[in-house]
Amino acid sequence: MNLFKRAWWRLTSHLGKTLMMVGLFFVICTLVLSGFLIQSAAARAADDAKQNVGAVVTMQLDVNALMNSGKSDKPESGEIGVIGPDGELRRSLVDKICASPVVKQCNYTTDSGAAPTAGSKLYRPVPAPPGASNEAVDLFSADGVRDQQSVAAFRNGDAKIVAGHGIGPKSKQDEVVVEERLAKQNGWKVGAEIKLKVGELPMPGQKKNEEEFTFRVVGIYASGTADTGRYVPPIMDPVNKLYVTPDGATLLYGKKLEAEGGEVKQATFTLSDPADLAPLKKHAKAAGADLDIFPMTVNDKQYKQLVGPITKTADFATVTVWLVALAGTVILALIVASSLRERRMELGILLSLGEKKPKLLGQHLVEVVACALIAVGLAAAGSQFLSQAVGDRLLSSEVSSAKESAADEESGADHSSTVIGTGGPTPVTDDGPEVKPIDSLDVRLAAVDIVKVGATGLGIAALATLVPGARVLRLHPRDILTKGA
Repeated sequence: MNLFKRAWWRLTSHLGKTLMMVGLFFVICTLVLSGFLIQSAAARAADDAKQNVGAVVTMQLDVNALMNSGKSDKPESGEIGVIGPDGELRRSLVDKICASPVVKQCNYTTDSGAAPTAGSKLYRPVPAPPGASNEAVDLFSADGVRDQQSVAAFRNGDAKIVAGHGIGPKSKQDEVVVEERLAKQNGWKVGAEIKLKVGELPMPGQKKNEEEFTFRVVGIYASGTADTGRYVPPIMDPVNKLYVTPDGATLLYGKKLEAEGGEVKQATFTLSDPADLAPLKKHAKAAGADLDIFPMTVNDKQYKQLVGPITKTADFATVTVWLVALAGTVILALIVASSLRERRMELGILLSLGEKKPKLLGQHLVEVVACALIAVGLAAAGSQFLSQAVGDRLLSSEVSSAKESAADEESGADHSSTVIGTGGPTPVTDDGPEVKPIDSLDVRLAAVDIVKVGATGLGIAALATLVPGARVLRLHPRDILTKGA
């Protein structure tokens, strides 16, 4: 009799055992397919997070590296060091780096101060107490930015432009954006010209720089910070914050504009992929940047916070697939071995009638594979819903754990996101977009997933049948019928 007919007769005449085998395979294939689906969904979510968040690379001066390079004189004990031209990062160089194909978004800043003039009075909602007012704090805070909308306060909606426009990459060096309360106090409108003095205090023994510069108000913004009702030094009051171009901030810092443009204190480059740091460094070196003095530091904290839970969920799914496949193989091998022992009389009779041993083993393999194929079809119908529920549950748990870990880290200093600059350790500015954690997976059942689980199921069926069935190839009909298998 043909081995396929015998396999069909066996499966249909012993429905209980057939259903048990199909049920066991169904559980195995469902769990394995769910693991594959969760892995695929996690990979898609990680790719989406990579494209939406990327990583922020910060570039700014490392004073210690500058001193050790020999390009700047080390100050003697008790003296104040002066940063020379080699320690200045210029706008034109940063613009070249911004043009790198791996840069998704670019911004740079220059922090400065501006002294008031007769036509530009500081905003003082509360008078200064006796002795609290001095020229070190009686200044405007002048932030030189390439793109004002990339500043955290404007990006998050804490501040917004209410008249005119903000500072952008094509803004001129004499443009300024002021806060609406400051504009109202001074009677400034969009288009008004104001004069500001250099806000940099002189070094000991030097004469104060009284040079004035004329700026044109191109925009008025509203700050979301309300007056506190108590005295705040003017330079620390958000209302006294002016936004200018890096060139304008350089002039107010008391420095001359070189042919390479104004000085940049900190530059940030948002990359689509943290792995793009190496190409960015190569592009920066080709542009003429000294990355020993102006190191590039990647801050992919937000990317890791998003992808971390997804990666852990995918790892859990991978472990589940391997454990289920291993356990399923062992269990099925034991069942097949038990079945072979129960069917020793059938095996002995078939062998005595001249049936080939490989065909007997092939019959058992056909029976198991038939059960596996039925189970794969049933698993494909229900695994998507199971993997969606399980995947979302696992991911939500990982996101909650990540949030708790992030809250614990925020209580301490984060030294991984600081760079040693002119003022000591400086926090890295994160110009990346703020995004919500990914707490659900987009599970999709594809043909490739069915093929993978089918191959896995057939592999388990083959191993579970061939390993214990190898004994059949060593037996003789007489031994089986007289002594048993």
